[in-house]
Amino acid sequence: MKFTVNIWRFTVATFCLAAACTVAYAQQLPEGAVMFNFAKAKWVRQAEGGGERATIVGDPTKPGPYLYVVKFPPRSLTGALPRSHSHPDTRNYTVISGTWYIGFGEKYDESKLIALPAGSYYTEPAGKPHFVTTKNEGAVVMFGGTGPTQQSSVEPAPAKK
Repeated sequence: MKFTVNIWRFTVATFCLAAACTVAYAQQLPEGAVMFNFAKAKWVRQAEGGGERATIVGDPTKPGPYLYVVKFPPRSLTGALPRSHSHPDTRNYTVISGTWYIGFGEKYDESKLIALPAGSYYTEPAGKPHFVTTKNEGAVVMFGGTGPTQQSSVEPAPAKK
């Protein structure tokens, strides 16, 4: 019985210490520091691609640096064929999970796709036509650049039947 009480006291003490350290750590962040937690992020449905986006810092529609993460579903779930497009700013990409596929050119071409598995990084020059997609597993990708930015279609939308 005494052993059980001591374990319980140790557990409670450890929990309290961990909570105090967490509060102290948070209080030590300098002004302007940014921390991001995937589990606590505010995810918003994207209009294009069927994914969800969470902003880490900045606003891509306004001047200044921005950084956000997008969860892209498998392409088979969206039913959409990617189209070539460009952006006015140079962008930086880091693949967090899954496999992300990119190809460069003015028209989507499956044979030009380059597979980028989790942990990959690449840059995309401003104004360079490209197309991106996922395949069976989807992907989580972090985007960064300097706004304001937008997506301009290079390849026309497929004709409606």
